[in-house]
Amino acid sequence: MKRNFCVSLMVFLWIFLLHGCVPLIVGGAAAGAGAGTYFYINGELKTDYQASFDEVWKACEKTVAGMRGTDVIPEKEIARGTINAVINDEKVKFEITYKSKNVTTVAIRVGLLGNRLSSQLLHDKIAENLGRP
Repeated sequence: MKRNFCVSLMVFLWIFLLHGCVPLIVGGAAAGAGAGTYFYINGELKTDYQASFDEVWKACEKTVAGMRGTDVIPEKEIARGTINAVINDEKVKFEITYKSKNVTTVAIRVGLLGNRLSSQLLHDKIAENLGRP
């Protein structure tokens, strides 16, 4: 009896721990069908942009300015940079990383735990700013 209870408890815990992985995999596949592939991992939404590091950096700055970000702290290095800001009373962190000549990765975290919809909105704004001349 005790053994059955332990096995049942372990199976229940295993299912509970894996429950969040299925939507992540399905969501990643659904997002991959669009213009770019987005990965939502540990509260960060990441994607690659087909543009140089400097172009993406400027697009991120325009996004923060367009969303009326406050307490903006940009930290730019040679191949990577971060922009921390407060947008709509939420802390937002942009991590911009050089990947290759015309490929740059941007990871966005909104709030302490992450907010996928808000991060997606910011990625959409970055893509829109990259499309402008």
